[in-house]
Amino acid sequence: MPPPADIVKVAIEWPGANAQLIEMDQKRPLPSIIREVCDGWSLSGSEQFALRYADGPQLYITEESRSEIKNGTILRLAISPGRAARQLLERIQSHGIDARLEALKELAKLSADPTFATEFINMEGIGTLARLVESGTHFGEMLAFTLTAFLELMDHGIVSWDLISLSFIKQIAGYVNQPMVDVSILQRSLAILESMVLNSHSLYHRVAQEITVGQLIGHLSNQEIQTYAIALINALFLKAPEDRRQEMASTLAQKHLRSIILNHVIRGNRPIKAEMAHQLYVLQVLTFNLLEERMMTKMDPNDQTQRDVIFELRRIAFDGENDPTGTEKRKALYAKDYKMLGFTNHVNPAMDFTQTPPGMLALDNMLYLAKVHQDTYIRIVLENSSREDKHECPFGRCAIDLTRILCEILQVGELPNEGCNDYHPMFFTHDRAWEEFFCICIQLLNKTWKEMRATSEDFNKVMHVVREQITRALAMKPSSLDQLKNKLRGLSYSEILRLRQSERMSQDDFQSPPIIELRERIQPEILELIKQQRLNRLCEGSCFRKVGNRRRQEKFWFCRLSLNHKVLHYGDLDESPQGEVPFEMLSDKIPVSDIKSVVTGKDCPHMKEKSALKQNKEVLELAFSVLYDPDETLNFVAPNKYEYCVWTDGLCALLGREMSSDLTRSDLDTLISMEMKLRLLDLENITIPEAPPPVPKEPSSYNFTYNYS
Repeated sequence: MPPPADIVKVAIEWPGANAQLIEMDQKRPLPSIIREVCDGWSLSGSEQFALRYADGPQLYITEESRSEIKNGTILRLAISPGRAARQLLERIQSHGIDARLEALKELAKLSADPTFATEFINMEGIGTLARLVESGTHFGEMLAFTLTAFLELMDHGIVSWDLISLSFIKQIAGYVNQPMVDVSILQRSLAILESMVLNSHSLYHRVAQEITVGQLIGHLSNQEIQTYAIALINALFLKAPEDRRQEMASTLAQKHLRSIILNHVIRGNRPIKAEMAHQLYVLQVLTFNLLEERMMTKMDPNDQTQRDVIFELRRIAFDGENDPTGTEKRKALYAKDYKMLGFTNHVNPAMDFTQTPPGMLALDNMLYLAKVHQDTYIRIVLENSSREDKHECPFGRCAIDLTRILCEILQVGELPNEGCNDYHPMFFTHDRAWEEFFCICIQLLNKTWKEMRATSEDFNKVMHVVREQITRALAMKPSSLDQLKNKLRGLSYSEILRLRQSERMSQDDFQSPPIIELRERIQPEILELIKQQRLNRLCEGSCFRKVGNRRRQEKFWFCRLSLNHKVLHYGDLDESPQGEVPFEMLSDKIPVSDIKSVVTGKDCPHMKEKSALKQNKEVLELAFSVLYDPDETLNFVAPNKYEYCVWTDGLCALLGREMSSDLTRSDLDTLISMEMKLRLLDLENITIPEAPPPVPKEPSSYNFTYNYS
């Protein structure tokens, strides 16, 4: 007979004594259980003790967190959080250097515990640590542990960053500005400054006065602190007033930030980890967001300076550098020229730029093409002006709509998404990457227009194809603009048609009754194959990032299904694993028989408070939770959409429920189409045999991989 749901069997350790094996009644008050444990070892003053986990982060057990204790958990009797905080506070202020170092080392570890942190902060512990830093008497390991403890304590959000003194900021900034500082101190100093900037408007201004971008760029050559330095640059960029961002961007350009990141980070000798990829993505987004002002600025048709830019486009295309005929003679032909340039309004083309987006950004792109790639610009304009009217590609209209499409694809004006790592290396290979990107895409558009033999009535169709070409090319993550050109060259209109036909074959083709019947016979076999693949993937396991942790100090946990599909094993990890994690390293487990359901997105307990925040939209789409007896949850945030689909499908398969993700539908269609092609390859007249073909016991002939994005 199974034990009652409120009883968990645990082992409790105490140094120098045999462990106690007890059945913990979760309905019983925690102090009563601690008193009983103390009595077992003849320890008096049970109110001075508490229970902590023996493994992993070794957090304190509280009435709120005790429900997370599982059968077989190993606990440890320890001094209470209040007593530990008091003792450490006394020891870090002692005169003995060795005693103070050991106390700070222990404090740095305990400060991650919210229960201990609350007690330590209530004893004015943060003020004590701040004074130790301000004194300037701590160095090396002692200073590193002090800064670690300070950052961990502040990260709980119990006290406001606005309480930090100016002298403390100056001291931390001093460590960043010094040429020879220990790496561990530099990492923590940069992380503290980043948190100040992100969490306090007033502290942003103080930090910006103490730290220069040039000093931060100087740290990018050190691989140990690159991520921290870029994170602080991003924070300063993000929180800067709008009028300061353009100035800051100019400074970053003058200091060659782009080329330094390209050479020391993207093309460095180390693989780019998730946190660095996220910071590069954030920098990419913030850089493109500088275009938002121009994108949302309408052209003033009465502004002569702006009208002169359009006139310059006409002059470059039709007059050349030394036009002997003069401007007076050509004024009567301007309307004709503007029509040849492809503007919708031939009389006053300024009206074409009054819609936002793309606003004036489109005109900026066109002028860049005309001046920097003049031959290409003239060729496109003259080539189309010599075509028949019905087949000419209207350059002006196309350039304006293309700019709008590029803004949508790259989400210009949107805030960075937490958890997103979607940066494009090629945008770090050129100082004018946006403009060059446009120039490549406008040539693609002109080429696609010709391939489609399009007319003005086909304009929207052409733009839809071009959007698809660009999106598919970007998904291949070209490392340079030249590689982008090669990718786009391979995505001709005929290739897009082929890809579309291949992808929708299962919907549009094979609709005759015999084929439908064959499909229905094949489907169960393919579904079983997909189910086994999902379960095998769960047995291999996956690494997940802990929800709520600072990205710069990522904490991970690993989960995998037992080989007999009866138990989910999981546990904390110090760092992201490079391969499979053995079951022995995963201390916690959930019997599959205890799992009641799997929920996703906003229905997850850990997403209920986050779903309203814009920056958590992507996290929300990757969240799922396992609900199990009695009323427990195991919460996940998948690292990407593929892992999300595999795990939710696998868990549904485990519970005997339908696999319904987009990935499963895609795999099902693809594999059924492949199998049907094989079976129908040599048949001229399709017939269905009276009996279904035998289903192999182990359909291992299908070996498929995914490229899900």
